[in-house]
Amino acid sequence: MGRKVFVIGVGMTKFEKPGRRENFDYPDMAKEAGLKALADAGISYNQVEQAAVGYCYGDSTCGQRALYQLGMTGIPVYNVNNNCSTGSTALFMAKQFIEGGLAECTMALGFEKMERGSLKGHWMDRTSPMHFHQAVMKQIGVAHKAPNTPSMFGNAGLEHMKKYGTKPEHFAKIGWKNHKHSVNNPYSQFQKEYSFDQVLNGRKIYDYLTLLQCCPTSDGSGCAILASEDFVRKHGLEHQAVEIVAQVMATDLPSTLSEKSSIKVVGYDMTRKAVEKIYEKTGLRPSDAQVIELHDCFSANELITYEALGLCGVGKAGEFIDRGDNTYGGKYVINPSGGLISKGHPLGATGLAQCSELTWQLRGEAAKRQVEGAKLALQHNLGLGGAVVVTMYKLGFPQARKEWMKKGMLLL
Repeated sequence: MGRKVFVIGVGMTKFEKPGRRENFDYPDMAKEAGLKALADAGISYNQVEQAAVGYCYGDSTCGQRALYQLGMTGIPVYNVNNNCSTGSTALFMAKQFIEGGLAECTMALGFEKMERGSLKGHWMDRTSPMHFHQAVMKQIGVAHKAPNTPSMFGNAGLEHMKKYGTKPEHFAKIGWKNHKHSVNNPYSQFQKEYSFDQVLNGRKIYDYLTLLQCCPTSDGSGCAILASEDFVRKHGLEHQAVEIVAQVMATDLPSTLSEKSSIKVVGYDMTRKAVEKIYEKTGLRPSDAQVIELHDCFSANELITYEALGLCGVGKAGEFIDRGDNTYGGKYVINPSGGLISKGHPLGATGLAQCSELTWQLRGEAAKRQVEGAKLALQHNLGLGGAVVVTMYKLGFPQARKEWMKKGMLLL
């Protein structure tokens, strides 16, 4: 077993529609998120020993350019690109440096400056990394003239409907729920509540998937500062330290392609694999968590991920949704931030925004969206092609947090 690793500081920008905010290039985003995280941790950049920086759309060494404005300290800077799971991959790497004894304090930073509209490839003179996945979709016979990503996740939802009787209303309920949650998130790209009818009957993007069930492209950045237990105690940060109890990264398995299933093509089995490994290591299951941030790039992916994580039985996601077990008052609160659908999805930043939200939730700092009694938090961040990172968090020193809160109340 490696050393314990703690999140001691987080920060993020408000996620924005691409181009909406002036003077918001990736260095500006990164500086804002980085400074917020350092301030939250109460440390200086000079104390950071290694940094992992995630982004998908940018030239080489954007990570260095982003960090140099925080300081030019000569530390190793690793640039990470892992599709939509890029931010969590940077977090995974930064954690391993501490876990393996290579550093006492590290930074994971993610950002994205995106183009408007659906995601598309930029290199047409070479093999697509999605070549195998797209070939399977053609073999299944459900390839359509629609943007590639909504088609792939949309097909997974169609398969679920065919196998288990799920209805378009179930997917719409997810979009409606996430937009409702984001009303209370000042960092969210959308902060407007929509009616269920608006979500269900809005402009179609792919078959049953409407616009309000699909994540938008976004500009934004997120950052997390990680530290060892020795660092936490030395700097008196026990009251705010959130422990990464478990974290597993998994990639595609043979079944992703061999079983000719749209659900499998979009990462169901690698999520299940990550969950199994976490259980082997810790005895914990996602169902033990009270608050969850999961990868809802489309409502279809949130629905099938309920089952992949074991939050409900296979084929039971529709019943799970109808019971309200995915929102306040139910068994779990899933995507209190608004998720990707409403908060936005700047690819490199998403995983670190999820980490920020769960850190605030466990500290009791999430204001109107606070999940009462949240003691264990779960994060799920997925990228096609593929990689998934599943992470579980809890307060590192609950008694220190309680005493610090009590002291703060007395000072008031």
